Amino acid sequence: MTSAQIEIQAIAVLAAAACALPGVYLVLRRMAMMSDAISHTVLLGIVLGFFLTGDLASPLLVVGAALTGLLTVSLVELANRTRLVREDAAIGLVFPALFSLAVILISLFAGNVHLDVDAVLLGELAYAPFDRMIVFGTDIGPVGLYLMGGMFVINLGFILLFFKELKIATFDAGLAASLGFLPGLIHYALMGIVSLTTVSAFEVTGSILVVAMMVAPPITAYLLTDRLPRLISLSILIGALSALGGYWLAHWLDASIAGSMATMAGVWFGLALLFAPRRGLLAATRRRVRQKWDFAQTMLLIHLLNHEGCEEEVSENDIRHLHEHIRWRPDFASQVVIRAHRRGLIDLDGSRMALAKPGRQLAQQMLADLVRWDDVQWENQNQPAAEPQLTSQE
Repeated sequence: MTSAQIEIQAIAVLAAAACALPGVYLVLRRMAMMSDAISHTVLLGIVLGFFLTGDLASPLLVVGAALTGLLTVSLVELANRTRLVREDAAIGLVFPALFSLAVILISLFAGNVHLDVDAVLLGELAYAPFDRMIVFGTDIGPVGLYLMGGMFVINLGFILLFFKELKIATFDAGLAASLGFLPGLIHYALMGIVSLTTVSAFEVTGSILVVAMMVAPPITAYLLTDRLPRLISLSILIGALSALGGYWLAHWLDASIAGSMATMAGVWFGLALLFAPRRGLLAATRRRVRQKWDFAQTMLLIHLLNHEGCEEEVSENDIRHLHEHIRWRPDFASQVVIRAHRRGLIDLDGSRMALAKPGRQLAQQMLADLVRWDDVQWENQNQPAAEPQLTSQE
């Protein structure tokens, strides 16, 4: 590998890790689309900052972009609080308006300035190594490497410093307010971090990759774990793997680096969606199949228990008659009987079934639970309504 290839991959890994950190809390707060909104609307802050300074390298552009991100959040919150529109609809109203205003301003007043909307949105990591940082005449590496590395340190420091506050405010804002943690302030601080991360990645990766890395790795990690520290660590790891895998996919296909990285993030999500141990589709399918057979065996045990010691026990407990009594297909009934026999729940004598001791205990327990549940439901339905209480004023 050349030094330029190493630098591109290092920048991409740092960008993915920096985006994944605040992305975890956006996903947990069900605000994933807010990253998309902010990544577009901060362009308005950059444009306004350029109009004030006339310099694309001015730090005021970053400040303006961050403030525009907070403005986006505020407008979305304001629209949502009216209860006339939901949050997703509010996002869909606010960010196209602000982004369109930025595009109009660029086309009218900055047509001869290198402020390309496509470059801002799509970015081009292949050019990142050409923008060098020179300190006292010494080349110390690409600017993007230090920019994204610094953003990663800021995001990580913010999460470590306010981990408890972020955790409580994310999962229970009411509790956070009662404990004096100011969940509103925490919310806007998080949105400010999202805005800064988006702005820092504009020239390097483009906002499309920022959105992909803020959403896809945390969602993928969410399918794999329920513990917040592990969720954060897995998000960083998956983001880094997406960046590295996407680079070599682009190298192999001679395609867009940012697009390939976003594609790899989607591939990791697809794999987790299928094969996650608890939340994956295959695991869910296995659970449904297992529940289907467990339920059928429970029905068989209750059927045998209900007819145990009765005159019709001989006919009712014959495998060949399950189709008539329980309305099961013969092949399905045979599978249920075989599975119950393997578990030691029933005994077989030719085609005649009998409850084994474990099967009898399980059937009795299930019947007791059903009776108890019916009693609770009957009490809830027949409980008299509480009489209105008179106050002292009345």
